[in-house]
Amino acid sequence: MPPVMRNVKGGKPEKADFKSFGKLIMYCRGYLPVIILAILLAVGGAVCSIIGPDKISDLTNTIKSGLSGSIEMTVIFDICIGLVIVYGVGAVLSYGQQFIMATVTQKISKDLRSDMNRKINRLPLNYFDTTATGDVLSRMTNDVDTISQTLSQSTANLVSAVALFLGTVVMMFKTNAILALTTIGSSLLGFVFMAVILKTSQKHFDAKQEQLGELDGQIEEVFTQHAVVKAYNGKHAARKKFGKVNDGLRTSDWKSQFLSGLMQPIMSFVGNLSYVLIFVVGISLIISGSKAVNVGIIMAFVIYARLFSQPLGTIAQVMTSVQQASAASRRVFGILDSEEMPDESYKTARVDTVRGDVTFDNIRFGYSPDKEIIHGFSAELKGGQKVAIVGPTGAGKTTIVNLLMRFYELNGGDIRVDGVSVKDMKRSTVHDLFDMILQNTWLFEGTIRENLVYNKTGITDAQLDEVCAAVGLSHYISCLPDGYDTVIGESSQISEGQKQQLTIARAMIKDSPLLILDEATSNVDTRTELAIQEAMDKLTADRTSFVIAHRLSTIKNADVILVLKDGDIIEKGDHEQLLKQNGFYAELYNSQFANA
Repeated sequence: MPPVMRNVKGGKPEKADFKSFGKLIMYCRGYLPVIILAILLAVGGAVCSIIGPDKISDLTNTIKSGLSGSIEMTVIFDICIGLVIVYGVGAVLSYGQQFIMATVTQKISKDLRSDMNRKINRLPLNYFDTTATGDVLSRMTNDVDTISQTLSQSTANLVSAVALFLGTVVMMFKTNAILALTTIGSSLLGFVFMAVILKTSQKHFDAKQEQLGELDGQIEEVFTQHAVVKAYNGKHAARKKFGKVNDGLRTSDWKSQFLSGLMQPIMSFVGNLSYVLIFVVGISLIISGSKAVNVGIIMAFVIYARLFSQPLGTIAQVMTSVQQASAASRRVFGILDSEEMPDESYKTARVDTVRGDVTFDNIRFGYSPDKEIIHGFSAELKGGQKVAIVGPTGAGKTTIVNLLMRFYELNGGDIRVDGVSVKDMKRSTVHDLFDMILQNTWLFEGTIRENLVYNKTGITDAQLDEVCAAVGLSHYISCLPDGYDTVIGESSQISEGQKQQLTIARAMIKDSPLLILDEATSNVDTRTELAIQEAMDKLTADRTSFVIAHRLSTIKNADVILVLKDGDIIEKGDHEQLLKQNGFYAELYNSQFANA
């Protein structure tokens, strides 16, 4: 098996800029008309908020004028009704844009997860050799959730804030240029702080997302292999590693949240400073005899200052979310932009009537381009033969099987089935040719029937009974409360031997013309192995089968035994022939019975 090399070891994260967020925006272009509608509603809501202070200024001046004479209640009533209508329309528009964005973002999240799921099925197997499973899960859950929250809560808010900001600036200059410059000048300090904080905090948001993925990867490893951790007393080491990663995540999260959290109080301070300056400058202008300023205008500017600082605070919050979404988008599109397996829709080659002849023609391969582990492997195997592949650990036995199944692409040479190159067939066509039983069992959460039938249709209970009897499962299933409809999974209390029997039965039901057995009986006892061996003899009859075995006693009846060492065939023949040669195979075989 290939070495597993994790790419999330807590090193310096890749630099994530707003290009990643730009990719996200391009991804959402299919929803652009609806998003534009939400933006227009947000702008409409902002306009309604901007109109309000102007009406309040008129209301203040009308009341002030009435204090020295008679108050015109009709005018005041009309202004109040106008304010109610303006703010009511603004509330409806704001609700509409929030509803639209909440709906759209959930659809975008669904599309992202669906595309990532489809993408994973198109990625080459070596992608998962270098990426932790927990990190992939974190990208599909945590990172997509971060993107969803940003789009839902921030996109329309950002547009609304910008519209409110620009509209407020226009209305302030329309009302009084001096007070407008006073308000804007006091707010420039907020922009400076915002720029500094954004630049400083982005690296911490990137580190947070990376460390979250690393933490998920470690949790997935430790929990799925909890028995090994317990058996080797590795809980202290696991806890120490978890603590180190968790502390790093806490530090990055704290720094990012602390820095982004500074923006809101800074903008509040700037807003309060604006109020003070507006009163000071406004009263000074009134005292100096300026006709362009009155109490109503000062009151309007107090509201304008709030409206001016409010979008700045909103923009500060949105930029925090955008930073998080930018880091999350880089990780999501890190999967979506990964190189896929080549498109094979044009390939039509197939083997209609399978004889089972398999030819390995000078194949070469290495999991890393600079480290070749299979050197010029060649062999011609006839249909119906039982072919055993033996050799020491690391000789390349499982690698040969992976290449036969086209899990990896050859560096050189060719593999042919009945004269047809596997390169000319679709991968799905190649996979249909083989049943594969691995040393590592795999069961999913579901009933025994679903685990056995898996991808096949039209399988009857009679067929299940026949297969289960062949592999020695009948008694076990008859003792279960719901028989074939009993729900099981990886966490169920099933022995490793029973799991192996279930996977063997699954392969027998598929009934493909070629068979691969990779240490298929390594997890069963001797008595069960004999029963399974009888079933295997029936299963391998008249079909080409490849058997990888360390217990050489199980492959004595093989038609051909290929002895591998360091990626090369060093011996070839049947059991008796190889023993007579008194070579490497004889040494391996005799070493297993030396004590006996």
